[in-house]
Amino acid sequence: MVTAPDNDISDIKVDNVGDFTFPERNKYDSGFGITDKTVDFIADVKNDPDWIREFRHKALKIFQDKPMPTHWATKDLENIKFDEFRYYLSDGQKPKRSWDEVPEDVKKTFDRLGIPEQERKFLAGVEAQYDSEAAYSNIKAAVAEQGVIFVNSTEGLHKYPEIFKKWFGKVIPTGDNKFSALNSAVFSGGSFIYVPPGVKVKHPLQAYFRINSEQFGQFERTLIIADEGAEVMYMEGCTAPKFETATLHSAVVELVALKGAKIQYVTVQNWSSNVFNLVTKRGIAMEDAEVRWIDCNIGSRLTMKYPGVIMKGKRARGEVISDRSGEQRPASGHRCQDGPRRR
Repeated sequence: MVTAPDNDISDIKVDNVGDFTFPERNKYDSGFGITDKTVDFIADVKNDPDWIREFRHKALKIFQDKPMPTHWATKDLENIKFDEFRYYLSDGQKPKRSWDEVPEDVKKTFDRLGIPEQERKFLAGVEAQYDSEAAYSNIKAAVAEQGVIFVNSTEGLHKYPEIFKKWFGKVIPTGDNKFSALNSAVFSGGSFIYVPPGVKVKHPLQAYFRINSEQFGQFERTLIIADEGAEVMYMEGCTAPKFETATLHSAVVELVALKGAKIQYVTVQNWSSNVFNLVTKRGIAMEDAEVRWIDCNIGSRLTMKYPGVIMKGKRARGEVISDRSGEQRPASGHRCQDGPRRR
């Protein structure tokens, strides 16, 4: 892992394009370990409404009470020391709508990863998260004019509570597993997307999740809702430096495809070999709707994710394509709940 000197990464030569880091400059640091004080710290910093604060505290209790999973897990999970991670880090700045306004070290990070160039070439919108919060979030005017909402999860719950609250935590219950409960207690960042009825987003929306800091856990929460007859493709990528200590990534992703809607979710995961990547992903497909997961896992110390589709309506469709490469040994799979005339 390379530390970028003087905020300049132009001369760094590394095999892994993501294996570099900048010095921390956090205004908010929750400290090590997870307690009720940690939850309140995050809720205070994010100015959470009361119902979210309550949701977090209930989730923390579930996390503390639930044992480590065993029926689908590996022994390596026993090496996770939850008291050795920091659960929230941010510089206190709101997401910028222009790359020119993004802090220089963050901008250089995403420049190296090619995100601004991809946005210019073919993306309908981009969100770039740096540790716990989005540093950049923007959607093309033509897409926004169609009524499409693409913001980070904090902005979504504050600005669009009537849409957000209806589906938040409904696809994946807090108590689904220990790590979904952990995410529910300390979540920060992730995307909130709503596509109005009949709107077909022609180009992909993309989010990129970057970990910069050591002994840190990233816990984004993504909620995508495609209303009746709508279509959207969402792509996510992720990288982190390789530290001597462990890093934890535990996301929750909920997809809602209403009648006749289509959601395609594409992941390219390239975590460094010290990252525990423990993710819960699930979609609901209503009548004549379709949810597709395309999942590529390249790195991490351990990846465990089970993208699934609940086919709830007639003629609902679900598909999961998962691939991995490298020396890591991710345990990934899917499950589909089926019924008459569903596939």
